Amino acid sequence: MSDLQGNRPQARAHERGVLSRRSVLKGGVGTLATAALSAVGGAPHQAWAATPEFDIVSMGAVDLSEAIHAKQVSCVQVMNAYLDQIARLNPSVNAVVALQDRESLLKQAGERDAQLARGESSGPLHGFPQAVKNLDAVKGIRFTQGSPIFKDRVAAADSIMVERLRRNGAIFIGKTNTPEFGLGSQTYNNVYGTTKNAYDQTRTSGGSSGGAAVAVALRMQAVADGSDHAGSLRNPPSFNNVFGLRTSYGRIPIAGKDVFTPGLGVQGTIGRSPADIGLLLSVQAGYDPRVPYSIKEDPKQFSQPLQRDFKNVSIAWLGDFNGHLPFEPGVLDLDRSTLKTFSDIGCRVDEARPDFDMEKVWTDWLALRAWMTASSLKPLYADPAKRALLKPEAIWEIERGLKLDADQIAAAQEGRTAWYQALRKFMDRYEYVVLPTAQVFPFDANLHWPTEVGGKAMDTYHRWMEVVIPITMSGLPSLNVPAGFNDAGLPAGIQIVSRNEGELACLQLGAAYDEATGWVRQRKPGLLGKA
Repeated sequence: MSDLQGNRPQARAHERGVLSRRSVLKGGVGTLATAALSAVGGAPHQAWAATPEFDIVSMGAVDLSEAIHAKQVSCVQVMNAYLDQIARLNPSVNAVVALQDRESLLKQAGERDAQLARGESSGPLHGFPQAVKNLDAVKGIRFTQGSPIFKDRVAAADSIMVERLRRNGAIFIGKTNTPEFGLGSQTYNNVYGTTKNAYDQTRTSGGSSGGAAVAVALRMQAVADGSDHAGSLRNPPSFNNVFGLRTSYGRIPIAGKDVFTPGLGVQGTIGRSPADIGLLLSVQAGYDPRVPYSIKEDPKQFSQPLQRDFKNVSIAWLGDFNGHLPFEPGVLDLDRSTLKTFSDIGCRVDEARPDFDMEKVWTDWLALRAWMTASSLKPLYADPAKRALLKPEAIWEIERGLKLDADQIAAAQEGRTAWYQALRKFMDRYEYVVLPTAQVFPFDANLHWPTEVGGKAMDTYHRWMEVVIPITMSGLPSLNVPAGFNDAGLPAGIQIVSRNEGELACLQLGAAYDEATGWVRQRKPGLLGKA
């Protein structure tokens, strides 16, 4: 239980119907169990009954972990609550796929309860129902990556991250939906179909972690994993009014055929608060000898209290990079309105940007994206039968990548390095940079991708989300935080970016921002009803 004592709710206890750890921390586990149950009129180890004020699926990850370990709720009750929530809401949004057998899941939950009865805990995720993004392998569960080529494949082993979730007590209930091979920020595929937005089911969820963001927003998961190459942990949280953290390269180790070339894709976390993200990240992160560049810092730092004084902390607002990026009307104004919140919590906010050719950042990324996509998907492209099953965007990336030579790839890598150095020097003056997460509001779910933004034609299937690419190319960590809603009730978000390996700094500023704004708590999806 000691590993959990640094975690705490970010919202006030009465707002979420759960006892704050601050009131019982000094009393230890027994006091926590007794006090928590007393708060809902119970006694230790008695059966718990849901009430409108105290709802299992409304708890964030930190609160849920506390409640399970205090025996305030059983793992079986938790599993039933989440499976019921999925049964009720998932048909409207299609976020959770490959759902596993209920009887088997309840049996596993019962085993977790038996462990706790013996005084044994696997870790912070003990008894958590988890659906993993369908780009990652979970042993024994269907692993399609959204492709009909792999529609019948079942994973033979866990990925490194999934190993860690399993070791810390998670119970795998299925997968979260993703576009084919994660290509594109619109979650649809020919295996499972389209994932709809949590706030408006006629709109896109974003991608490629669209299923994960919607599952968290609709309380079908307390917290979720995801991955991000071109905004996949930022765009879906922005479109669904939750938080999403893109990590630094090596923070969460990813094994592969090449573990020595720093890639553009990383894994990370989606949650309804920065504290919840920190809890899951404390399990996901950490060194692994199979990935030599993985970061050796103690991941438990992310589950510690996030409070910090932000008086005179410097922030640069990058905006549209001095007119370089087009925006749908209303997006930039809504995003800019968040700057007052940073000023209110003590920060000094300037409008500033590095002196750099941003079009070159884009073209260098295009080359690296094509090269990396072609490297991984070339065997499928080489087989005519499998090529016929690839989405057009995948074929486009592969064919561009196959035309690149070593000099072009090296030049793009050098360009990426030059951009990192320029941004690093710029951030000697600013601890954070802040910029929009998306250039559009959630668009029609039947549209593959926007072909025009702000009156400007988009020349690729991903140009409409160019605003995330400078951060991807820098390798710096970025936290999407909710920015509010337009008049049509559609969400937007902004990115909080810190210095290299500064995930904790992102979460700290995100926590202060969340405390000041409360968008997740105040503006819940209509599908939740009054819950």
